[in-house]
Amino acid sequence: MRVVSEQQLQRALGALQAPEPRVVASGNLATPRTLLRVLDATAERYRLFMLAAQAPMPVREGVVLETPFVGPGMRGAGARLDYLPMRLSLVPRLFATMRPPDVVLLHTSTPRDGNVSLGIEVNVLVAAIERVRARGGLVVAQLNPHMPYTLGDGEIGEELIDLAIEVDEELPSPKPGDTHEHAERIAELVAELVEDRSTLQLGIGQVPDATLRALAARRDLAIWSEMISDGVVELDRSGALDAQRPIVCSFMFGSPELYRWVDHNPRVRMTRTETTNDPSRIAARALMVSVNTAMQVDLSDQAGASHIGGRLYSGFGGQPDFVEGALHSPGGHAVIALRAWHERSDSSTIVPRLSEPVTSFQHSAIVTEHGRAQIFGRSQRAQARLIIDHAAHPDAREELREAAARFDGRTARPGSPAVSPISGKL
Repeated sequence: MRVVSEQQLQRALGALQAPEPRVVASGNLATPRTLLRVLDATAERYRLFMLAAQAPMPVREGVVLETPFVGPGMRGAGARLDYLPMRLSLVPRLFATMRPPDVVLLHTSTPRDGNVSLGIEVNVLVAAIERVRARGGLVVAQLNPHMPYTLGDGEIGEELIDLAIEVDEELPSPKPGDTHEHAERIAELVAELVEDRSTLQLGIGQVPDATLRALAARRDLAIWSEMISDGVVELDRSGALDAQRPIVCSFMFGSPELYRWVDHNPRVRMTRTETTNDPSRIAARALMVSVNTAMQVDLSDQAGASHIGGRLYSGFGGQPDFVEGALHSPGGHAVIALRAWHERSDSSTIVPRLSEPVTSFQHSAIVTEHGRAQIFGRSQRAQARLIIDHAAHPDAREELREAAARFDGRTARPGSPAVSPISGKL
């Protein structure tokens, strides 16, 4: 690794031979802003691959933005966005086949004993580094003393990095969201599914944070999750986590307190995406509880989390990986937790049939503030009835019953039991 100035880095990037190089950069809250600024000032044309890119992003003629998971920085890019609909667990295969990288831009810790750490964002970056090194491409690091040194797959030997620049900047943190009584109610219902010694996967937001608070009395829990946030710190302080089992994740969103907590923390193992999101590895954990959210769920138990109003919002992410893995886990649950009513659009989030692309399907339970529909193993009719009676907003139930009857070729009868015409059982 050779530490260089911005001018020297410009010359190196300007010497790239590819007419439109593919650049993979750290995403989420680890965006290497200085490296991206130098790149954009140097390269007339390039393709920028990032996960959950945060604003601002270079949206101009000559720049194509690539991602399987759209963040706010790419959401309004229009025709300059090349969205890749795929599970995150398969992105490393993409680098090895159809979309090999020419350059990798990293946001790392400062060196320690010949290594740097990818800190709060490991994700698909290790795979990108391996592929670009195999192709003779360029690896550049933005060394930042504020990046925590996390342990695991994100520890990278200095010899794997060609060039580096030094920066000194605070890491961004998400704005804390307001608590909501509906989130607390949903969390209570989700928490009832979590036994002692369960392994948890949760995302970010009101419901996951509230769920972690609701689990403070559990014991010997473990974390195997795509991401973690401050709620995991609070859960650990409550004594709920098994100190003998590592906290496994691939990236994190959180406060400076979280970043301090993970720095050199031997219990936190930052792991590459093809490991954390491998459904077979997820399934190998008994009592695996996966908690994800969606924008809409339909009566066939299809969840849509990537599009809204006909527009791309995010992507598959890790949801289908964890849903599949949790369903195959002994005693596991794959839960979709969401508010039953979308206040801005004044509409039900439980709909007869999705009109948007499906993100995942076949879950253990659908949970809203109105109840928990435990639907695994139920017939199609029973499943629809349970979702209507136990998860939908009361104002939407009659319309949903009528829709369910039309799909089934029957006349809707409010409150009629969800009985199989063959077995007579629920």
